[in-house]
Amino acid sequence: MKVLDLFSGIGGFSLGLEWAGMETIAMCEKDAFCRQILAKHWPDIPIHEDIRSLDGSQYKSVDVICGGFPCQPYSQAGKQLGNKDDRDLWSEMFRVIQEACPTWVIGENVSGFIGMALDDVCADLEDEGYQVQSFVIPACAVEARHRRDRCWIVAHTMADTTGERVQGLWTGGEQESYAHAQSLVPLCEGQEPTPTNWQVEPCVDRVVDGIPNRVDRIKSLGNAVVPQLVQRIGEIIYANHINHYGEEAR
Repeated sequence: MKVLDLFSGIGGFSLGLEWAGMETIAMCEKDAFCRQILAKHWPDIPIHEDIRSLDGSQYKSVDVICGGFPCQPYSQAGKQLGNKDDRDLWSEMFRVIQEACPTWVIGENVSGFIGMALDDVCADLEDEGYQVQSFVIPACAVEARHRRDRCWIVAHTMADTTGERVQGLWTGGEQESYAHAQSLVPLCEGQEPTPTNWQVEPCVDRVVDGIPNRVDRIKSLGNAVVPQLVQRIGEIIYANHINHYGEEAR
C-alpha cells in the first residue's frame, strides 16, 4: 500500500505505517528543520514544502493519505479560533484528498478539535464518498509514559477501483466493519501510564546552552505522533486490504 504523508513533521506517520507494511512515496512538510530530519531518514522520497501548492492529482496511485493537520486552531493552549485561524489547513488536506482519491484517509488532531470541527471534517469526507469513524486514543494505549489523548479519524472510500459502491467501512460488510472498528476500542481505553521500557523523555536538555537545534528538536517532538500507535491503525487497514484484494495486493 502506497502512502502520501501530509504535515509529515519528523516522520511519525510514515514510520508507523512502514512498520505496518506500507510504503511512503511522498511527504509534505513546511518546517525546515523537520525537512532535514525527513531527508536524512527518507533520502529518496520527494518532500513538498507547502501543502497549498501540492497538486494531489499527481498522487492518484496512493492507497492512503495521512496527516496530523495543524492543531493550533483547536488547542486549549491557544485561542481556539478554529477555521477562523489562518493556520487551519484542513481545507487544504481535504482538497488534496479530493484530487488524489485515496482508498483510505487517516487524520489526527488534539482532543480540543472534537467539539470544534470533528463533525465538519467527517461531513466533508462523507460528502466525498467516504465512510468515517473517529476514535480518541491516548499515547499510553501503546505503553508510552504519558496520556496524550488525540482524536484519530479513519475513513474508507465507498467506491472500489471501478467506481462501484461497496458496503461497510472496511469493505467487508457491516458485521466485519464493526469487528474491525472494535479492534481499536481497547486502545481508546488506554490506562494511565505504567512503567515500561520507554524513556521518561528523549535526551534533549532544556536548559543547557550549546546544543544545536535544541528548540527545534523539542518543538518537533512535541508536535509528533506516536508511531507505535499509527502502526496499530495501519496494521488493521493493511490486514483488511489483504483480505479484500488477496495476497497479490502485498
